[in-house]
Amino acid sequence: MLDQIMSMLAALNNNVLWGIPMVVLMIGTGVFLLIVTKGAVFTRFNVVMRYTTKTLFNRPNKSELEHGAISPFQAVCTALAATLGTGNIVGVALAVATGGPGAIFWLWLSALAGMVIKYCEVTLSVAYRTRNERGEIVGGPMYYISRGLGTGWLAVLFAIFGFLASFGIGASVQANSLATSVNATFGIPLPAIGAVVAALAGLVLIGGIKRISQITEVLVPFAAVFYLIAAFVVLVFNAAEIPAAIGMIFRDAFTGTAATGGFVGATVMYACRVGMSRGVFTHEAGMGSAPIAHASADTDHPARQGLWGTFEVFFDSIVMCTITGLVIITSGLWCADPMMSEGAMSSAAFGQSIPGGQYVVTVGLMLFAFATLIAWYYYGEKCVEYLFRARRGARVAIRIYQVAYVAMVFAGCVANLDAVWEFADCFNGLMAIPNLIALIALAPVIRRLSQDFFRDPDVRRPRDTDYDGLLVFRDK
Repeated sequence: MLDQIMSMLAALNNNVLWGIPMVVLMIGTGVFLLIVTKGAVFTRFNVVMRYTTKTLFNRPNKSELEHGAISPFQAVCTALAATLGTGNIVGVALAVATGGPGAIFWLWLSALAGMVIKYCEVTLSVAYRTRNERGEIVGGPMYYISRGLGTGWLAVLFAIFGFLASFGIGASVQANSLATSVNATFGIPLPAIGAVVAALAGLVLIGGIKRISQITEVLVPFAAVFYLIAAFVVLVFNAAEIPAAIGMIFRDAFTGTAATGGFVGATVMYACRVGMSRGVFTHEAGMGSAPIAHASADTDHPARQGLWGTFEVFFDSIVMCTITGLVIITSGLWCADPMMSEGAMSSAAFGQSIPGGQYVVTVGLMLFAFATLIAWYYYGEKCVEYLFRARRGARVAIRIYQVAYVAMVFAGCVANLDAVWEFADCFNGLMAIPNLIALIALAPVIRRLSQDFFRDPDVRRPRDTDYDGLLVFRDK
């Protein structure tokens, strides 16, 4: 039975959700929005970096934040917590091991389109956000689909797909990668790891977005710096192999990768499919998940928070994934042993150059995966809240979801990794479809907001407390 389900999911992912139709839709949407915004995220990239990196060192006090909001930095850390996960370590290793070095090129292409798409997603999410019954600021694709397009059924579809996806990409994938890595390194039984991780997750999740954002704004920067330092050390040792590795990335992207060593070879189309799907899995642009966190940010303009969306994809995919890919390719392990798991491959690649380097991957996976699973809980909760927003059972539904999510964290620790990845890829693709449709349809709104902001990005607009509709930009 499981084999049949796996075959169906694999066929759906390979032929539809992550086949040529999705590649065309994702890249096409990115190009279309690039034209709509006049390439602002690239032509004004200095503005993007200035207003994001500056905020890293100039954060507002809690007393300065609007009620029900979190700081822009907390918002991006929560969003990065969901993206900086196993996709940057295990996902990149999987892409290279199955699609060859050329898969990294397609991951880059996905990231370039993703920088534009994420900017537009976040901008719309802030523009159409509102408040829930507890006074919290909430937003995301389900809100800009329903309020911007007036198509409630499409918003409901997104919320259903998002709620289901949280069990895959959020709970089970992260828990599985965390548990198997810890088990391989320290020999701790999987059920014991699952019990501890599920308990810790439960303690965090009951605190809502405030507690999640407080943890991620500490955990994410620490984990990223820790991992990057170790990866740079490995690349210093492998510096002589880097030019050849970069050459393989570009060459194999258009020629396919011939069978060498234990590698079975990969076609251009398969490298494209793997690179695109792993790219979207890591930066999540187009899926509509990260805008749910960004919507809670205390910001003066929707497009200003959109800059964080661009930075998020740039850091996640262009920086983190590229470094991981170079570590794996320069190690030569990607084609050495076809039986080696992706997590073991990443660990061994670090271990070749750094004594005890396998612990770097294990610790990195522990930190990233835990941050991701708590961030994705928030996304799933907001989807459930939207589905039950007008019903008395919303609180009950959220509690049931909370228990189910923690249970899925435990189950993910002992589940089959192949089944988990196929499940995650499936609902990732399903989430993207209604979201990309909305982005295309709301392009005029994106254009007006971008023009208003980039006309003079240094001007701070008065804080707007009316979160209905298009804020103060409805009539512009």
